[in-house]
Amino acid sequence: METTKTGGVPRHVAVIMDGNGRWAQKRLLPRSAGHRAGMNNMIALSEKLFESGVEYCTFYTLSAENLSRPQEELEGLYSLFRSYFRKNVRRLQEKGIELRVIGDLDLLPEEIAQLIRTGAAQTVGGTNGVLALAVGYGGRQEIVRAVNKAVRAGKELSESDFSALLDTAGMPDPDLLIRTGRELRLSNFLLWQCAYTEFYFTDTLFPDFSEQELEEALHAYRSRTRRFGRV
Repeated sequence: METTKTGGVPRHVAVIMDGNGRWAQKRLLPRSAGHRAGMNNMIALSEKLFESGVEYCTFYTLSAENLSRPQEELEGLYSLFRSYFRKNVRRLQEKGIELRVIGDLDLLPEEIAQLIRTGAAQTVGGTNGVLALAVGYGGRQEIVRAVNKAVRAGKELSESDFSALLDTAGMPDPDLLIRTGRELRLSNFLLWQCAYTEFYFTDTLFPDFSEQELEEALHAYRSRTRRFGRV
């Protein structure tokens, strides 16, 4: 575990991209338009984060709980996934960015799950950063999956052993978590991993969360002192 730290560039930034639907409703647009705007902004912001020296970016794109939303909205999201994985995987390959997906893809339609798996496999070995998308993801569900793995292994585990059983195995815990959209909670996102994460909350709806505000979030992180329970 790290000791006291101030300043510097966060190694891992996680983002709860909240407010896409509300952004669309304010403009009298279908919610799918908000999700499309959010996806485009995610692409732009992830590129900005990597340019800033961040090594890992994780975006909460679809929670396990979101799968209970109306089928029409889910079909719109699946359409976005089709577009993203068909158009952006090669771009990530060219930039040397590895795409990882965390969550339970078995909750998704098989066609979408296979498209995501194939896209992620094509970027394995990228050395210029890791872009993780949380799809069909829930923090509690992830912990339960890890516990069941530990039970099947039949042995006691250390914290590091347990972390290696999580979806995020091999990734450092987030240094900074950004949540847009006015809500002040984790919403079942990276519950184990965020034990010592710095939080940045903003009222801005995600499609309007600009590169300038992203820089403000990074500046806020740099101004904090991280003691990790120490003096």
